[in-house]
Amino acid sequence: MLDNLTALATNFLMLWLESAPYLVLGFFIAGVMKALIPQAWMQQQLGGRSRINVIKAAFIGAPLPLCSCGVVPAAMGLRQAGASKGATVSFLVATPETGPDSVSLSYALLGPFMAIIRPIAAITSAIVAGLLVRYETDDSSQDKSSQDKSHCAANPRLAESPKLTNCCAQEPRPIEPKSCCSGTAKAPAASAPVQQPAWTQRLGAGLEYSFGQLLRDISGWLLFGLLVAATLQTFIPSNWFAEWGQGFSAMIVMALIGVPMYICASASTPIAAGFLAAGVSPGAILVFMLAGPATNIGTLGIIRKELGHAALFAYLAGVIVTALGFGWLTDYLVQAWSLSIVANTTDAHAHSVAWWVWLISGLFAVVVLKAYWQALRGGKARV
Repeated sequence: MLDNLTALATNFLMLWLESAPYLVLGFFIAGVMKALIPQAWMQQQLGGRSRINVIKAAFIGAPLPLCSCGVVPAAMGLRQAGASKGATVSFLVATPETGPDSVSLSYALLGPFMAIIRPIAAITSAIVAGLLVRYETDDSSQDKSSQDKSHCAANPRLAESPKLTNCCAQEPRPIEPKSCCSGTAKAPAASAPVQQPAWTQRLGAGLEYSFGQLLRDISGWLLFGLLVAATLQTFIPSNWFAEWGQGFSAMIVMALIGVPMYICASASTPIAAGFLAAGVSPGAILVFMLAGPATNIGTLGIIRKELGHAALFAYLAGVIVTALGFGWLTDYLVQAWSLSIVANTTDAHAHSVAWWVWLISGLFAVVVLKAYWQALRGGKARV
């Protein structure tokens, strides 16, 4: 028993040492993205019902630093600001499926091929789901709402945007927008110039968000994912999954596991690495990494309530079918190109790790534990 616990602790430590530097890089990039991409610009780009907006929503959402729960109020805010159902769903799928932190972690644990095909598959699944929703649903009610807003305010900025709050504390729900036709609404003086904050202030605010609120949102799931990966490596023989871990049936199993889970892209990566080390095919773990972050019980309920049953079924079909398709394509390319996809987890020994990796990993561990403690005290931790 003691030997197993020691092996579990060692595997967890080596996973952390392998992951931490890439996570720091990913959260830094997420902070920069937060500072450079204003919310108003996104709303302007995603308004309307054209197919181009569905595609733009996927490319805009993919690099944004939002977790599986944080993307819901952001997407509903875009919807209330005039985005079509298709663009909303495209944004809702692409944002949690991939990001700077998950791509860098995929490179660290799964290798360059998986780090490349993962964001490509995520953006494709978002576009497919968004286009399916666009063709299967009617946006007439939203268009009427948008027209009402345009009649009561010549300047669209006068319509108050819904405030986005952290949805991890409770069930995420969009905040009702206030009417811009209210008698108390006043237009700002045209002569009063709006002073933009300096880029250093924006960068500081972005990094504070990525290493603060974003990290608090996903810290529990991140630690849980590493623990699951270490547990799989410790207690499950390497050939245990070999009998059913290959082929299309394994992909279906991974989809069924991933759909109801409430997990972010970064946390799904070490779990996928554990599955890969246990004998599951690269295509099957890609299905898990796509279906897990994009779908969960809470998000499905929000989509059904806000966008309708047709949008919900189109959303699920787009995500699952695209995930299975890319899973099959991944296994085909791995075999055709004779690629070696091996989980980079515990091959190294602790004494062979560079001092700067120990330093970064130790400091980041303190930051993550502090964020998780703050989330627990605030009732915002999911794990």
